[in-house]
Amino acid sequence: MNRTGALISRLGDVMQLAYVPRDFDAALRYWTETMGVGPFFHFDHVTLAAAKYRGEPVEVDFSVMIGYWGNIQIELIRQHNDAPSIYKTWLDEGREGLHHVCIVVDDMAHARAVCQEAGAEVMQEAWLAQGGEAIYVDVGGGAGGLIELIELPQDYLDFFDSMKREAAQWNGANPIREVG
Repeated sequence: MNRTGALISRLGDVMQLAYVPRDFDAALRYWTETMGVGPFFHFDHVTLAAAKYRGEPVEVDFSVMIGYWGNIQIELIRQHNDAPSIYKTWLDEGREGLHHVCIVVDDMAHARAVCQEAGAEVMQEAWLAQGGEAIYVDVGGGAGGLIELIELPQDYLDFFDSMKREAAQWNGANPIREVG
């Protein structure tokens, strides 16, 4: 345990399981057809205000699909360019499976301090164009991937709630919804 007793697991609840699949279309079929998760909301070429990979500015061109499995968000991520990132590194290392879990936090400065105290390394940082901030940390050791900590404006959280409501009523039709 770190010296302050503050634990990453107490920063918030896990709200998302995220995957960076080698075969994106197969992963989407698995989640929608086999698992019955959906609909997935497609955010094509996500716009960030800024991003850093290992402390250096980077422009990562990526898209995500987000769907809900009960209260858990499932995120599929596809990078379109060769910029250095946690996504590219994952695939370059030949890794598959769960990439990261995401925890929504109320105070990013506090979350950063807890991660630093725990010895977690910030691998990637992102500032969202409409407000909000995310960091991806490697806590080292174990079989897990990364931990994403994200602080979001209320309108993002409200949109996630509307996605969750649609998922609760989804009948399997139109598994992909484009988000403008």
